Amino acid sequence: MGAWEANIRKVVPYVAGEQPNKPNMVKLNTNECPYPPAPAVEKVLDELDTDRFRLYPDPTAGALVKAIADFYGVDEDMVFVGVGSDDVIANAFLTFFNSDKPVLFPDITYSFYPVWADLYKIPYETPKVGADFRIKAEDYYKENGGIIFPNPNAPTSICEPVSFIEDIVAHNQNSVVMIDEAYIDFGGESALSLVNKYENLLVIQTFSKSRSMAGMRIGFAIGNKKLIQAMLDVKYSINSYTLNMPSIAAGVEAVNDREYFDKTRNMIMETRERTKARLTELGFTFPDSKANFVFVTHDKYDMTDLFEYMRTKDVYVRHWNNPLIKDYLRITIGTDAEMDKMFEVIKQYMSEQKA
Repeated sequence: MGAWEANIRKVVPYVAGEQPNKPNMVKLNTNECPYPPAPAVEKVLDELDTDRFRLYPDPTAGALVKAIADFYGVDEDMVFVGVGSDDVIANAFLTFFNSDKPVLFPDITYSFYPVWADLYKIPYETPKVGADFRIKAEDYYKENGGIIFPNPNAPTSICEPVSFIEDIVAHNQNSVVMIDEAYIDFGGESALSLVNKYENLLVIQTFSKSRSMAGMRIGFAIGNKKLIQAMLDVKYSINSYTLNMPSIAAGVEAVNDREYFDKTRNMIMETRERTKARLTELGFTFPDSKANFVFVTHDKYDMTDLFEYMRTKDVYVRHWNNPLIKDYLRITIGTDAEMDKMFEVIKQYMSEQKA
């Protein structure tokens, strides 16, 4: 080993969902939206003056910040935007989780959290969820250096009420509590109603799911202006120009078209409820989902085997080798036609198993 290699920062990286690119595939493994962005997004991108690309974008992303603030009824200095919610959360880890006390997040949750903690050398503990996969609020009453968890949780899809969130925030007013609401628009109630009551609460959302813009990489956080200013100070110490011009312009139009936003997320929720009913008919069990995915298992079939079988049919869902959840599959809600195709493959698998 060269002497220089001893100084390399070594981490186990986050492993993203598979990104296949095959004709006629059914891609239900990364919780993307099955519908295109709002029509005005395409229009504004078509009309962009490409000559402006030689200039830096607005480092404050002011137009997008204003659109988000107006949509959610908060002040502009309560909004932080970044390159997807992953960028926002990474910035928040770096900004707020700096004590020698452990940060707390569940043992079954978004698998990027321990990666950031390891990368930034942040101590952490992972309280166990219950047998029903639910987070236990009392596990978060102890002294800590910060708290983060998704609501709805990933990959379990379980959504807790705002009263549950408030209980945890109220017990932890000496540390920052971050609620990752990537999936909140599919039937849950946002904790945004609490941000003016608790100065230590940061709520994080994304354009990747309910706004159909995973490819544009836009995320945001809303919280007390002191929290937001601290995040901006860190951001401007790393890279002032995080969001590019097309993302800012497209993001504004995505926020402004409230009617399209409501239409597509309602379509996903309707398909989800039909999917849950059909899965139940086939003997699958799952937590009640308030996300754009379901987390399923079956007592008669091996989920790893089913996962591999579906891949051979170009139907992609998500599976983890983690022993805590290896008997489950996470299935993103697609279009009705995509879900029909998935059920055809599942029924074919079941038929072949019986034979």
